[in-house]
Amino acid sequence: MDAKTLHVDAGGGYDIVIEPGVLDRAGELVKATLPRAKKIFVLTDSNVGPVYGPRFVASLETRGFMVRTHVIPAGETSKCAASLVEIWSAMAAFGMTRTDGVAALGGGVVGDLAGLAASTILRGVDLVQAPTTLLSQVDSSVGGKTAIDLPEGKNLVGTFYQPRLVLMDPEVLSTLPTDVFMSGMAEVVKYGCIWDREFFDFLAARPTREALMAYITHILYTCCDIKRKVVNEDEHDTGLRMILNFGHTLGHAYELAGDYVKWSHGQAVAAGMVTAANLGVELGVTAPDVPGKIKGVLASLGLPTEISCGFEHIEKAVGVDKKSSGDFVTLILIEDIGKVKPLKIQKSDALELLSRMLGR
Repeated sequence: MDAKTLHVDAGGGYDIVIEPGVLDRAGELVKATLPRAKKIFVLTDSNVGPVYGPRFVASLETRGFMVRTHVIPAGETSKCAASLVEIWSAMAAFGMTRTDGVAALGGGVVGDLAGLAASTILRGVDLVQAPTTLLSQVDSSVGGKTAIDLPEGKNLVGTFYQPRLVLMDPEVLSTLPTDVFMSGMAEVVKYGCIWDREFFDFLAARPTREALMAYITHILYTCCDIKRKVVNEDEHDTGLRMILNFGHTLGHAYELAGDYVKWSHGQAVAAGMVTAANLGVELGVTAPDVPGKIKGVLASLGLPTEISCGFEHIEKAVGVDKKSSGDFVTLILIEDIGKVKPLKIQKSDALELLSRMLGR
């Protein structure tokens, strides 16, 4: 696996370093990026901390940083206001100043919480992302979205706050359970759906974890390259960046229906992409053969292509969708694989069509 670096222009500009074993170089790279920092507050979770925390912290301490590690329970339920308050208090007790930094070592939940805490403590301190799941490597660690969930919906409270550095070690993916790895593949497939047909076909030809891992640096680079292009053009999600939410409106409904426990984010997005493709066919936007193509790739990866949920969850997800504007919601549809087509539609019309499609 070769080392690769991508540069994101958004915010103050930052590098994404994709390199096997990069966690062992964290101290060197963080020191070069945050030369004034004395302290690094490391946020991790109960799954990742015991496995990768000692290496990461040792690398930072070798470069002279004082390090405080804060561990949260693994899982989506930690992405809440109570956790955020605990993190703020731990940061304050650590005696952080505005020249110190925060490092997120973990998956999307850790990254989102660390980013939101870093953006708000002392009105903002520097952030380093060290994502350890496939989903967080190709999606949440890049682009600067931070958030916590509310009972009313997912990711409803957050900020746009770009990291100063992203450290992406492909080797850590080897310790992921297969279902977690494949959950991340849903977001990988999404990039092919909205941007790159050749990449979609590349993934379709490699339906096993072993085949995918043989090209994992290429996969990470391709996804992050697409995302950085989108984020560079639309940092604050008011236009082009909305296309990254293909499958997410319905996906959030499925997550909500499962109380954020039954279905992982990737599993919910997988089923959401199939539903969005079927919705596009109903609206005359999507080519009729597209849902089958998406369904085939996702099914080969062991991902769900259909999830049942109460219509009240769909109504709730559409109602609080962050792509909403007044009585309208922007549906992210695709005309064909690799060709996206956002469609602004009245919420009531979208819900009526979904109700009819789902036989409610």
